[in-house]
Amino acid sequence: MTDHRKLLRAIFDAAVAAAHPDSILAALLPPAPKGRVICLAAGKGAAAMAAAAERHYLDASNLDPARLIGIATTRHGHGVPTRRIKVIEAGHPVPDEAGLKGADESLKLAGTAGADDLLLVLLTGGGSANWIAPVDGVSFAQKQQVNRALLRSGAPIGEVNTVRKHLSRIKGGRLARAGRRAEIVTLAVSDVPRDESSAIASGPTVPDPTTLADARALVAKYDLKLDDAVTRALSDPANESCKPGDAVFARARFDIIARPRASLDAAVKIARDAGYEVLDLGADLEGEARDVAADHAKIALDARAAGRKLAILSGGELTVTVRGNGRGGPNQEYALSLASKLKDTPDISALAADTDGADGGAGSATDPAGVIIDARTFAAMRAQNLDAAAYLANNDATAFFAATGDLLLTGPTLTNVNDIRVILVDRV
Repeated sequence: MTDHRKLLRAIFDAAVAAAHPDSILAALLPPAPKGRVICLAAGKGAAAMAAAAERHYLDASNLDPARLIGIATTRHGHGVPTRRIKVIEAGHPVPDEAGLKGADESLKLAGTAGADDLLLVLLTGGGSANWIAPVDGVSFAQKQQVNRALLRSGAPIGEVNTVRKHLSRIKGGRLARAGRRAEIVTLAVSDVPRDESSAIASGPTVPDPTTLADARALVAKYDLKLDDAVTRALSDPANESCKPGDAVFARARFDIIARPRASLDAAVKIARDAGYEVLDLGADLEGEARDVAADHAKIALDARAAGRKLAILSGGELTVTVRGNGRGGPNQEYALSLASKLKDTPDISALAADTDGADGGAGSATDPAGVIIDARTFAAMRAQNLDAAAYLANNDATAFFAATGDLLLTGPTLTNVNDIRVILVDRV
């Protein structure tokens, strides 16, 4: 009999490995310049990328260590040892003072870059929260309040970043403006639907197609209650982001080195090799987690009724509109919604997890990556008389799966290509 938990974890691990800096970055780094390599990294895999860059330039290329400097700002608990590049661990998803320091020091270091230098910018998901640099007139506390309001609103990450870009001195191309005298090469691990470059870490080195007017429209759409200083900032033309054609991008290049699609392909291969027919729903799914789960549960139940041995896989980034006061990210909420629909089907199992190793949570390295559910879950629900619908109403998936023993705890994976969701349907 197949160990479904072992197989589900193997599928998840394959997706993560396909996007890990240790295996993909070195071959894509540009040659050392005449001057310095100034490495600025942000996001959940920032320290891992910085360490990989150090190995390439210092060990493989024998660059004089004095010519390599930089700062990597990453999520708390995601740091790794480095030699020349300073690591700052900062808040995510809600920014903190360390992120403020990381962004400020990064902007200042970019400003020292000269014509013979290479400004190497390494980005992974989480960079938007890690690099926090409020525009003039907006305090750090007010920027934090904006982030919290956006996260609770249920807005998709693209809309969240549209607002954040117009309240920042580093996002929306402004890091490129600071380092414009140097050659700028950005290498990014994509965590956004359709791999939109301006959305990864809120596009610090690329043109921004969104506007202040777009940001104001989103504030109105979600009825966000913001301080007057924030409202004024979103009406100030000086806070408009950098647009296509701006001279600051004349020597700037942007490449995506790992994509959600490639990770989903790696996951699909493992499922197919295990003998499953595969239904690939794509790497760019968005929507309310509980609603998407309900749709996927119907597909699984229909496949079961038809006697199919089917693996349903998807990527992307779902959202949660917070109605209760519980804990749990979009993958846990998706799994909780699934569990409520599939509780009487022991031949269906599933995994929903964030490839960075942390699904929602409070920003701790010990936050769960997601959840695995199977017949054991359904038995625990019956034994403990757990009402999945009640927990779902309170957005309290973490407590529910802590009770069933099904939280997936991986620790930081040091990369991020969004979520991997897998449902395995076995023949009855």
